[in-house]
Amino acid sequence: MKVLGIMKAVQVEIQPTNSESIIKFTCNQILINGGSYEFNNIDEAKKSPLAQQLFYLPFVKKVFITANFIAIQRFDIVEWSDVQEEVKRQIEKYITEGNLVVIEDNTKKEAIEVYAEVTPNPSVMKFGTNKALTSTDVEYKNIDEASSSSPLAQALFNFPFVKEVFISQNYISITKYDMVEWNDIYGEVRNFIRNYLQENKTIISVLPKEKEQEKVDLNVSSEKLEGTPAKIVDILDEYIRPAVASDGGNIAFQSYDEKSKVVSVILQGACSGCPSSTATLKNGIETMLKEMLPNQINEVVAING
Repeated sequence: MKVLGIMKAVQVEIQPTNSESIIKFTCNQILINGGSYEFNNIDEAKKSPLAQQLFYLPFVKKVFITANFIAIQRFDIVEWSDVQEEVKRQIEKYITEGNLVVIEDNTKKEAIEVYAEVTPNPSVMKFGTNKALTSTDVEYKNIDEASSSSPLAQALFNFPFVKEVFISQNYISITKYDMVEWNDIYGEVRNFIRNYLQENKTIISVLPKEKEQEKVDLNVSSEKLEGTPAKIVDILDEYIRPAVASDGGNIAFQSYDEKSKVVSVILQGACSGCPSSTATLKNGIETMLKEMLPNQINEVVAING
């Protein structure tokens, strides 16, 4: 039995959802090793002292805990605008004091499946899994970036051919050096990832502060933007990001210049450095944005493609 606690001070951000009765409290630190927990009442929350405490609030109907956020559904007896700040302070205080979030049982091995998929980038292999890995995409360019953030990525960098690691919700994209071919090594990497996940080891301990993340919020929501930038983010999220993710990559909005009408995006995972990324930008993303936002887009450029 392993008990997971959070000892560092945390910051919690309040985020609305599509449901008026549900609100998310997103933390800047990892709360649990992987997966998610849903509790419908205080009796179901025996493994989560935090959820039990939240259920003592008379308006709490359900509690949902993931790697970096806590979602709460309320009864209709109150409005979130009246109580959300107090709930936020309670969660921050609870976690900062080092109290337990969830008691995780790591002794039972899960039935983990890991499969390897080729991507349009010959240097990148996508390793998909049936286990939830993270709710926030993270990218590591070297072992130093991974050492203080992701034990899994750090372990992968011990393979001499691993150049970069990108971890998304249910897959890992690995970029290799040209010293080897994927046909010779993908089986070894797949088995390593499967064994690592099966032992329920920590995937991400702390969300990283990468150079790219300091420049731009890679998970920016259209709710935080207005006008053309908001429309661009909606199009990327609905039409483009799912296709990019299927190839082991990620695309994120960075900026929009109203004068030049140039959209800047960030490419990650298999998309970063991919030989076909230029064609994808011009023939796919740029064309779609021009058609859906006429006279508002002149060009789409990737800052790290």
